[in-house]
Amino acid sequence: MPLPYRHLTSVLLRRDGDLFLFDGGEGTQVSLRRLNLKWKKINAIFVSHTHADHVTGLPGIMMLSAQVERKEPLYIYGPPKVAEYIETSRKVLDMYINYPVVVKEIAAPCVVHEEKEFRVRAFPLRHTKTCVGYVLEEFDRPGEFNPDAAMELGVPRGPLWSKLQGGEEVRAENGDIVRPEQVMGAKRSGRKFSYVTDTLYSPSIAQEVSGSDLLVCEAMFEHGLLDQAIEKKHMTARQAGTIARDACVKRMAMIHYSPRYTDRELFALEADAREVFPAAMLSRDRMKIEIPYVD
Repeated sequence: MPLPYRHLTSVLLRRDGDLFLFDGGEGTQVSLRRLNLKWKKINAIFVSHTHADHVTGLPGIMMLSAQVERKEPLYIYGPPKVAEYIETSRKVLDMYINYPVVVKEIAAPCVVHEEKEFRVRAFPLRHTKTCVGYVLEEFDRPGEFNPDAAMELGVPRGPLWSKLQGGEEVRAENGDIVRPEQVMGAKRSGRKFSYVTDTLYSPSIAQEVSGSDLLVCEAMFEHGLLDQAIEKKHMTARQAGTIARDACVKRMAMIHYSPRYTDRELFALEADAREVFPAAMLSRDRMKIEIPYVD
């Protein structure tokens, strides 16, 4: 349930000019309006499952986004029932929507969204109804361009440099062919973001989120309440830490806490997780976390 000092589950990911929303519980638009982002241009929404605490904020977000001129479609991905929920909400609320809405129901595991530099894939979780986790992973980036090497090979500064950086061969001033690998360093890895919520613990989750720069993971209970976690098909903070440790992620931000914990009591969850993964941290409403490139 939402608390006066804590909204329901939602994560907004910004990658360059793209905005992606993962779940949208009740009150999500309140936080969005307080952020200094052009959030009305959200490209896609990724829904983990259709329990109310993860989707009841979506109608308001869709209607609020209609207050600006928008030609780009809004993509909404999620497991079965997502399309029915969106369509029913539009009819019952008589929504004014001035942009295309494309709803795609998915069956994990699968790639749900792919662009030139990255993809988003879904993988199955184990909850009281069909639920999926998501991973946004960037493809490898080109290595660094070496201008001195290009000059030595007879390629002058200008458009030919751009072609080499784009992976094309060029002809040098002396007529020789210069290949990109002659002036480019080794490929550099992209970044990886993972989102896991509402699930029983499973070792397979670590395989899916392996190597994430940031893992956002549910931490519903202290480990002393493991029986309750299993009964409700959720995880404890220590289990979240175990996934982060086994997956060798760089950082883990916990989310989706039981309402039994006040803000002051959440540190018990953090302590539980840090017993197995010292880089665990508590996420808070409107917290901003940078995910830098690592060369």
